[in-house]
Amino acid sequence: GVTALLLVKTGDLIVGTGGGVVALCKGSNYKIMKQIQVHGAVTSLTRRGQGHQFFVGTDECQIYRVNYTEFKEELILACHNEAVHDIVFPFGSSKVFATCSKNDIRVWHTPDHTELLRIIVPNVTCHAIDIMRDGRSIISAWNDGKIRAFTPETGRLMYVINHAHSLGVTAIAATTDCKRIVSGGGEGQVRIWEIGERTQKLLEVLKEHVCAVSCIQIKKDDQECVTTSLDKTCIIWDIVRYARKQMFLANTVFKCVCYHPEGYQIITSGTDKKIAYWEVFDTAPIREVEGSESGTINGMDITSDGTHFVTGGNDHLVKVWDYKEGAVTHVGVGHSGNITRLKICPEKQHIVSVSADGAILLWKYPDLL
Repeated sequence: GVTALLLVKTGDLIVGTGGGVVALCKGSNYKIMKQIQVHGAVTSLTRRGQGHQFFVGTDECQIYRVNYTEFKEELILACHNEAVHDIVFPFGSSKVFATCSKNDIRVWHTPDHTELLRIIVPNVTCHAIDIMRDGRSIISAWNDGKIRAFTPETGRLMYVINHAHSLGVTAIAATTDCKRIVSGGGEGQVRIWEIGERTQKLLEVLKEHVCAVSCIQIKKDDQECVTTSLDKTCIIWDIVRYARKQMFLANTVFKCVCYHPEGYQIITSGTDKKIAYWEVFDTAPIREVEGSESGTINGMDITSDGTHFVTGGNDHLVKVWDYKEGAVTHVGVGHSGNITRLKICPEKQHIVSVSADGAILLWKYPDLL
């Protein structure tokens, strides 16, 4: 059916339809003179300036610019049309980043805010992604229980680990030597995989969590990792001897965790809206600060020097914190949906936050003296 109409000065009519057709119809008899096809149902049409160009918006979160005389479309803006679940930068580079959602993974060019690559896997949802340190592959966690790896330049499928987890893969991280992947599943298991040139081998299954794993962070030395789960536990694992080292318990559903770069402390957050600092060595709580007044904290990231960290959650705010003081230094207001994850770019120029309404927001990293 017809979903949008735009009247042109000449008396002609531009019609947008649910099938993605944009047609120019003669005003006297509504006969179609020209038409183009766009991706998704047309939701809006608007004129630019004197009408020499017009814009087309679709329900696939795409905006096209159309030249009226030539009637040719040009895609100028695109975004996810479902909740964005994760965001990751490649090691040491701020120029590109990757995000994941239902049906796809997308790679974006940071300076131009443009989409470079779209990797489509229909009818499944990607919960988490990571980029290998060597930059050769994007590894991804999917709700059909599979781990998929793609090339970052072309999006070619490199390998699939079938039946990686029985209730979907919910979290994923790679070691710095690019030889192992740690994955977490909806059933609560943490699995360690050995990644060879042509082989993917299961090394160990760590069974302590009883609910979905929400976040995995690997320590710089590749000797241990920390996992948080919806079962209100946070566990540090020895991923060389495959044993539990420490368990943190709190009256909260943990949603995110970060190692301090020096490795002796971690910070966690979740549904209790508090940010907790913990000693890695003996699980002693160091301090707890009020992270949000109104909602769960879903994501956090820490700077490479450990002086500041950022948080985001259901209060729709991006907050920059001083690590030592445990105090907010800057607040970013802009999201209209719950923030799911956020990252500080490696060169500390930007913060990128993603949210449940499909938005990706790029923030200028504040000047911190």
